[in-house]
Amino acid sequence: MPEKLTLTTEWDKVFAPSDQVHHEKVTFHNRYGLTLAADLYTPLIMSGRLAAIAICGPFGAVKEQASGLYAQTLAEKGFITLAFDPSFTGESGGSPRDVASPDINTEDFQAAVDFLSVQNNVDPQKVGILGICGWGGMALNAAAIDTRIKATVTSTMYDMSRVNAKGYFDALSVEDRYALKEELNQQRTIDYQNNTYQHAGGVIDPVPNDAPQYVKDYHAYYKTPRGYHPRSVNSNAGWNTTSALSFINMPLLQYSQEIKNPVLMIHGEKAHSLYFSQDAFKRLKGDNKELMIIPGANHTDLYDQVDIIPFAKITDFFRTNLD
Repeated sequence: MPEKLTLTTEWDKVFAPSDQVHHEKVTFHNRYGLTLAADLYTPLIMSGRLAAIAICGPFGAVKEQASGLYAQTLAEKGFITLAFDPSFTGESGGSPRDVASPDINTEDFQAAVDFLSVQNNVDPQKVGILGICGWGGMALNAAAIDTRIKATVTSTMYDMSRVNAKGYFDALSVEDRYALKEELNQQRTIDYQNNTYQHAGGVIDPVPNDAPQYVKDYHAYYKTPRGYHPRSVNSNAGWNTTSALSFINMPLLQYSQEIKNPVLMIHGEKAHSLYFSQDAFKRLKGDNKELMIIPGANHTDLYDQVDIIPFAKITDFFRTNLD
């Protein structure tokens, strides 16, 4: 039986509602039997079956944050959009809480495609996905396995396998990685003994003066009224510490070169994470792939700065490749 979820009935998002779209709460299940919570946005004026887009991210965020903003904005452009909470987070089901998985979270995107493909107002041949931050990597992984995904957009993409296994800017040595695995596996024993799960801590608060700029940028989004949400992993206690283990051992982008359908990758010129998109883009094959670098933008600018996020480009990309 599907897990019964308790969904809020109030508008508790970090962005204002649009008067151009209809919004409703929905649920769907993935192949592992986990029930996911989502916000479905549809244009107020529509006829026939429309193209649809499943949206998720950033890594550690909820659908009331950036993914919902993207979904609502693209629904204003004429798409049916679905912003969902990944398994084990937000309003979605699954236990223990605050766990991430390269396999299950890729499956979450595929399950969103399942859901959209059977809606009466969706053309199942016109379904795309959009992943933000760490869910950009999940989106590429989903596109590599799921041929129903006709177009993929990533925004300010993180390769979560790479950053967990090698650290930022690939600074971890093989010895460092082994020591990290020893630490995390010892934590597994402690968690099992205590019948609980240690959390790694969310975005640091307060931010030390000597913190890297990208840490300050994360704080400015997740820990202030700009983006704080009580269900967001990053805004609060953070991920289950041992979640990192599966990413260390399972490279997400192993088969990304097999993606045949169009891909648009977007990243900020000043983002600390730009190298993730640049290197992932090099692996893609075909003349229907594009990397768009936004001048002057940092990583979190592409979370919610609507004057910087290239919605016109994203809209044109999906219209061209889903119509």
